[in-house]
Amino acid sequence: MKQLIVFIKKEFLQVFRDKQTLLMLFGLPIAQIVLFGFALSNEVKGSKIVITDYSKDAVTTRIIGKITASQYFTAEQSLQNADQLQAAFRKGTIKMAVVFPANFAEDLQHTKKASIEIIADASDPNEGTTVANYMTQIISDYNLELDSAAGQPLQIVPDILNLYNPQLSGPPNFVPGVMALVLMLVCTMMTSVAIVKEKELGTMEILLVSPFKTLYIIIAKLTPNLLISIVNFFIIILLSSVFLNLQVKGSLLLLTFCSILFILTSLSIGLLLSIYSSTQQGAMMGALMGMMLPTMLLTGFLFPIDNMPLALQWLANIVPSRWYFIIVKNVMLKGLGFASIWKETLILLGMCVILFGISLQKFKIRLQ
Repeated sequence: MKQLIVFIKKEFLQVFRDKQTLLMLFGLPIAQIVLFGFALSNEVKGSKIVITDYSKDAVTTRIIGKITASQYFTAEQSLQNADQLQAAFRKGTIKMAVVFPANFAEDLQHTKKASIEIIADASDPNEGTTVANYMTQIISDYNLELDSAAGQPLQIVPDILNLYNPQLSGPPNFVPGVMALVLMLVCTMMTSVAIVKEKELGTMEILLVSPFKTLYIIIAKLTPNLLISIVNFFIIILLSSVFLNLQVKGSLLLLTFCSILFILTSLSIGLLLSIYSSTQQGAMMGALMGMMLPTMLLTGFLFPIDNMPLALQWLANIVPSRWYFIIVKNVMLKGLGFASIWKETLILLGMCVILFGISLQKFKIRLQ
């Protein structure tokens, strides 16, 4: 027993002397609890909606008061025609529209039944369903108040219309997120491993003393990965169209251009990782952990960014896949053009230029 206790004591000392192990044992669980318990949530609050009231009676005023008092909605200006509503949805400035038809209170009094039109943006089916359920619950609660006050059954029926995804199917939200995740991981991992392999084998110095310029070496390393990633992009588009019945509603040429820009940005990140990595395993872990988690958590793919703490919202702005995810949804699902995604495109272009410039400079300093 004394020998066993000595060995156990030795193992404890080894564990507590290893700071990296302690960080994983204690830091990782704490970070996960804080992140998933407080920062990341599927709950949707403060969704921007518009309310159009053609009746303007006491009943609609009462319902509108309940909607605006809810923490789940932020009422914007009232839009008075279908064109304005459609434009607002296409720009992504609102998540829902509530339309009260004319003579709402009269229909409820004489026919004991009236309908409210609820139009939801279902390009993200989870968020669209959640927001619609919040609105339906508010109307249901008001129905109970009407029944008790009138002494007879009165029914207000929500008529829900889901834009861009009427069947609330998963692929319209799943495919853009998978495109961002796959292209980001494949590009960063392939690039980082390809260059680190030359460093491990000791052949990078041979390449650097050859007549080729450093820029040519980098371009030669990136070109195969660029072409393979473009092929992967078209494979995803083809499979989505054939098996998931999800066609590109907008310009395929525009989506391809933005995808190539995102691929180049991801390749630049992989190049930067390869400069600071000394082994292939370290480069792969850096690409996997450093790119996969931000892409999954901070793009709006799984969790709404608007409901995250402000610090995480700022952090999400430096994740390239967030902007690419927005581009894919707008072009592929909503059929929008460059006028609606110019900001996201310019952000990706700026990231690409900055990251590639830094990588090129650090590459020369570290390896020459």
